[in-house]
Amino acid sequence: MLLLLAARSSFSGPSVLDEVAAVVGNEVILGSDLEQEILQQKAQGRLDDEQLRCEVFEQLLIQKLLLAQARLDSLQVNDMAVTQEVDHRIRFFTTQLGGAPEVEKYFGKPMYQIREDLKVYVTEKNLTQQMQQKIVKDVYVTPNDVTVFYRSQAADSLPIIPEQFVIQQIARYPPSGSEARFQVREKLLELRERVLNGEKFATLAILYSEDPGSAKRGGELGLRSRDELVKQFSDVAFSLKPGQVSQIVETEFGFHVIQLIEKKGDQANLRHILMKPKFSSETQRRATQLLDSVAMFIRADSFSFERAALRFSEDKATRLNGGYVVNQQAQATRFDKDQLAPTDYFVLRNMKVGDVSAPFEAKDLTGNDIFKIIKLKQLIPSHRANMEHDYGTIHDMAKQKQQEEVFEKWLKDRIQSAIIIISNPAMASCKYEHEGWVK
Repeated sequence: MLLLLAARSSFSGPSVLDEVAAVVGNEVILGSDLEQEILQQKAQGRLDDEQLRCEVFEQLLIQKLLLAQARLDSLQVNDMAVTQEVDHRIRFFTTQLGGAPEVEKYFGKPMYQIREDLKVYVTEKNLTQQMQQKIVKDVYVTPNDVTVFYRSQAADSLPIIPEQFVIQQIARYPPSGSEARFQVREKLLELRERVLNGEKFATLAILYSEDPGSAKRGGELGLRSRDELVKQFSDVAFSLKPGQVSQIVETEFGFHVIQLIEKKGDQANLRHILMKPKFSSETQRRATQLLDSVAMFIRADSFSFERAALRFSEDKATRLNGGYVVNQQAQATRFDKDQLAPTDYFVLRNMKVGDVSAPFEAKDLTGNDIFKIIKLKQLIPSHRANMEHDYGTIHDMAKQKQQEEVFEKWLKDRIQSAIIIISNPAMASCKYEHEGWVK
């Protein structure tokens, strides 16, 4: 129940549908709300039947309860995030239906109106999600709660955990050399000059930026606070005026030129072009030569992998903890196959526990080139979740269950106390999951 649908009266079809289907507090559900949500469900392959209509309508009732409370609590949305979500939905519909004209035909309105309606739709969806999170934010699960939950579960109800890897690494950054750094700076100076002479920053970012996350958006990062950016970058970015282009900025990610789009309060919307020095084959040879020697000494037990990581690794994230690589998704040292970097798994797949690899080229967390050796420290076979190996997974399951219980209690109380009028006869006769909708 913690994932809800959202709808909006302005996202409508023919006017005959714009009769009031229900009133929830100060919020109204129109017949077009239901029909529009049904259209979206059908576009995703759902069968339009009585059961679907009743399920969707109940979700709309819940959404309106949450929306009303969100407005009372003065919750706000991030405009940039809303725009990005609208763009994502438009791309989805365009792909599924075969082009913009087909989307307009399907929804019965021009694209600009679809976009405007979706903006309101996504805004309300965002508010309801924030309200859900606020309702359950104080849920806290103790170790005893986790144990009680685990013992209450039937063995076959616990998830199957796939094969997992625990790895250590020693990484070295190739020295880029003064010539490579000079070439990058010269190229960025040229691009900056082209912007100052009238070319669009966004176009050049698409063509030349080496930041895969923002390049396809014309280098745009969206609204960011200072704390979300590395210091060298934010110090320059927040000193710019709208439209102004910075000098070259060097960070741990590489070299940048930055353009300020706008400021909103303590946040700024920025574009940047990122470029990185390229290393030569001789640089590669020198970097791998050292790692090859280190791997040889570890295999010969001349010193431990942990000691070698502390002494030789240049990776700040792993050198001080024995070289152990942390799974950023799970905040643990274990990785499923799909969570590993492809380059790491390609090497690991032929290794046995305790093996140390030959040096190979990879990327660090910031996308910079590195060379490294890895050790397969542990291989955990696929198994049913248990307290010994999977406490974090079971903890999350226990917490989710408590969150659902808290939300269900909130929902039950609101259904009983809110003014709810269902005026659509067909919807009034539905068998809902929650009681009390029909007063």
